[in-house]
Amino acid sequence: MHLLIIGGSDAGISAALRAHELDPNVEITVVLADAFPNYSICGLPFFLSGETPDWRSLAHRTEFDGIRLLSNHTAEAVDASAKTVHVRGRENGSRVLHYDRLIVATGAVPVRPDLPGINLPGVHLLHTMEDSFAVQQWLSERLPRSAVIIGGGYIGLEMADALTHRGLKVTVIERTATVLPTVDPDLGRVLEEELRQRGVEVMTDRSATGIERAGDVHGLGITDQKGRKVTADLVLVALGVRPASELAAAAGAELGVHKAIRVTRRMQTNLPDVFAAGDCVETWHRLLERPAYLPLGTTAHKQGRIAGENAIGGNREFAGSLGSQAVKLFDLVAARTGLLEREALDAGFDAATTETEAWDHKVYYPGARRLRLRITGDRRSGRLLGAQLVGHCQSEIAKRTDIFAAALFHGMTMEALNDLDLTYTPPLSSPWDPVQMAVQAWAMDRLTEERR
Repeated sequence: MHLLIIGGSDAGISAALRAHELDPNVEITVVLADAFPNYSICGLPFFLSGETPDWRSLAHRTEFDGIRLLSNHTAEAVDASAKTVHVRGRENGSRVLHYDRLIVATGAVPVRPDLPGINLPGVHLLHTMEDSFAVQQWLSERLPRSAVIIGGGYIGLEMADALTHRGLKVTVIERTATVLPTVDPDLGRVLEEELRQRGVEVMTDRSATGIERAGDVHGLGITDQKGRKVTADLVLVALGVRPASELAAAAGAELGVHKAIRVTRRMQTNLPDVFAAGDCVETWHRLLERPAYLPLGTTAHKQGRIAGENAIGGNREFAGSLGSQAVKLFDLVAARTGLLEREALDAGFDAATTETEAWDHKVYYPGARRLRLRITGDRRSGRLLGAQLVGHCQSEIAKRTDIFAAALFHGMTMEALNDLDLTYTPPLSSPWDPVQMAVQAWAMDRLTEERR
């Protein structure tokens, strides 16, 4: 049996590894558009900041026993009836590969706006290893002193941190009212304050409408919707990603949410013997119980593993995603899991949110810091629906968010979450962890509502 996989990042390599693990006799070929199999794209900001100086260390692994890698080859067409894929190599032309089972793991591509001047020298997108090399070369050879980042989401904020770390004067332009619009505005403003304290200029409610040369040969001017202009020596466009689903769609694969490939929870497409996984596909939302588009590395690894198992005869289902994610911004971490209140209301829940603050450990032990927690639950059932946390990077923000994620995964109520037997020692927490303090505050707010 020949298993052919298109894409060599998180989902594709996870699929190949799982298939080989379960049946070493399966012939596995991975078609890879570049020469960087299974590299951590999430690590690019830390390579560019200089905190991870050697890009080679971003490789999750360097050996792939039992897996044939066809690097620097682009899949151009899939013929699902003939079970063939036409690929083109950068150096050796086109060829046809036959398969018994196919996994499409083409990932996502960065949103590239129709923005005048986006092709000017010094304007970059950041999604691949080669993108990072282009940015690194510009930083090393042109020695820019300033940068504008268009987009205040996860990558935009991480790159604001990275470029500030390298000594650049950074400006972030974000079209929404606050940065990081995937959390509530109150928490977004906390991140804005951290940016400003680090010397980053933040421009919200601003949309870039064009880029042009300004000043010397390397200068760039970025204009917003009201004609206001800011100049810089480097521009990074970080407006999110979209699914790279065109190849599958041309072969007849059905598309769904955000034009991502529609798959079952077994990661099957509507095409015979064709599976798909990762940022190119719909994601089953465990709480909403319907497809969504949630391009995350953690999700891609899980989906790839399931696709690889099922492609060789297994029968596993993807358990679903909650959109759990975190970002580090200088000394702060912001994280979320599950639904924001507005998302929960749109989904038909009787949602209510309580914000609270708590110390990350006992105050009498040195170094205690305050956390901000926003907890969303359903009034009728008491079920946890979502959580957002912001706090110092040493306050275990991500791991505390993981407690909420585990509770959401198992459909727990606030009361059940409060009953969890969590660890405690004064340097690390309190007898009631901040997670449980936030739950208790939510329950008290509901009790107050009932008494009115």
